Amino acid sequence: MTHYDASTPVITLRLLQQLKQSGSRFKTADSTGAKLSSRELLVRTLALRRYLLREVLDPDEHRVGIFLPPTVPAVATNLAVALADRVSVNLNYTVNSAMLKQCCEKAGLKHVITSRKFIDKVGLDVGCPTVFLEDIKDRITLGDKLSAFFNARLRSATGLHRSLGLQHKTHDDPVTIIFTSGSTGVPKGVVLTSKNITSNIIGIDDTIHLTEKDVVLGILPFFHSFGYTIPLWAGMSLPCSVVYHYSPLEARPIGKLAEDYQTTVLLATPTFLRAYLRRVEPQQFKSLEIVVLGAEKMPLGLAEEFEQKFAIRPIEGYGTTELSPLVSVNVPASRAGAAGSSRIREGSVGLPMTDVEARIVSIDHDTPLGIDEVGLLEIRGPNVMQGYLDQPELTAEVMHDGWYRTGDVGFLDSDGFIHITGRMSRFSKIGGEMVPHIQIEETLTTIAGLNEDGSMRVAVTAVPDEKRGERIVVLHTELPCGKQELIRQMSQAGLPNLFLPGDDSYVQVDAIPVLGSGKLDLKTMRDVAEAKLL
Repeated sequence: MTHYDASTPVITLRLLQQLKQSGSRFKTADSTGAKLSSRELLVRTLALRRYLLREVLDPDEHRVGIFLPPTVPAVATNLAVALADRVSVNLNYTVNSAMLKQCCEKAGLKHVITSRKFIDKVGLDVGCPTVFLEDIKDRITLGDKLSAFFNARLRSATGLHRSLGLQHKTHDDPVTIIFTSGSTGVPKGVVLTSKNITSNIIGIDDTIHLTEKDVVLGILPFFHSFGYTIPLWAGMSLPCSVVYHYSPLEARPIGKLAEDYQTTVLLATPTFLRAYLRRVEPQQFKSLEIVVLGAEKMPLGLAEEFEQKFAIRPIEGYGTTELSPLVSVNVPASRAGAAGSSRIREGSVGLPMTDVEARIVSIDHDTPLGIDEVGLLEIRGPNVMQGYLDQPELTAEVMHDGWYRTGDVGFLDSDGFIHITGRMSRFSKIGGEMVPHIQIEETLTTIAGLNEDGSMRVAVTAVPDEKRGERIVVLHTELPCGKQELIRQMSQAGLPNLFLPGDDSYVQVDAIPVLGSGKLDLKTMRDVAEAKLL
């Protein structure tokens, strides 16, 4: 097992070492037809870096916006920004223009690198001067290309790192700022360092063991920490290859990409998996060896349905943006390496990654709790963020003697597996009792099922209530039965009366609000409920 320590190469050097070592071996491709070896990717990245430093970036411009879907050009752009000694800020293209502008202002961006074709497709205004890749392509000179070619071919990784002016880089230097999804409010800028990203890469290498035989299916957006750290940085800094598609919801082209490149690893969310169940053919996912889900709790029925169709059972991992994002993962026997035994406990989110510590504390007074006792999950390790951008008070609120308060509620079992039972923001205090939204939601989903397209039919939120503090509200699309029948079946399933939403607490919507990351949009859900009921 590899551990993170001061002798570990900084992320930019680790990247160069891997790209140099892989050489002419296939490294990355996408569904547009782009396909590059490690050496070709390095050459393109170096040429782009040289152009950006000469024509675009001011000497005091420390952060650079990137507004691109997960594709080969987006990979090269992110790597070029890092090798230019700048901090990347991948912007969320599933929010509105006003929020994009707010994020640009918070990050102090002077430029956003994007694509004219992509801007036309999403129809958003980033609210910041844009640099289009289509224009850059025509402006990269022969000198840029020759310099990139000879640097990539003739210099060692260490020599190249030094020639790029990166010898001063430390593990505490920021690599990226990722804005939280805003599921509960205004996005916060999470500052992640070389140490943060590198520790995640080491953790992935120690648990999933990505080798040159592996091809990762990269469908998660780079504005999402899971997509940024694993398919982008881990994918490029480990011996595996990665193939990208720009939308995780477009099941048919994803199935074709998986079949064409014989992908072995899929990282996704339960929301995305439901779409694949309905639109991907079994032979297209035949080469998959491991499917890791995060962002939401994996319903057991979904795992069984996926295994029945594709002959592989998804496993769960856990993380948050503030933790770079990985904390823990279940590991099947096929990935256990020399140990040869699986480290899986279904229903849990796995064991903590290398160098990561987990503990459970009392929700009320921060006292550490024992085995199987339910409380607030806290994490300590090299994966803990540097902090929230320009918000030291907010950072202090979530940190406790080096421990990060996740906001998730759960317990540790006797073998150290982490079990998540809910989220603080997804509890309501009703009559002095903590009522879990997720438990009500899961029971309702068991009764009402999903929509025909595999999307969620019901979701639970809450609105203020003068008498009882809060009131549970169910957002739903078309229901298969009446509200009274739902309430009867929920009671029959064992939910206490306190947990049962009244028949005046149901709000019909066209679709359950979901973020681009696949998570429920908790803020919009609450806003919709309040607009209808208050």
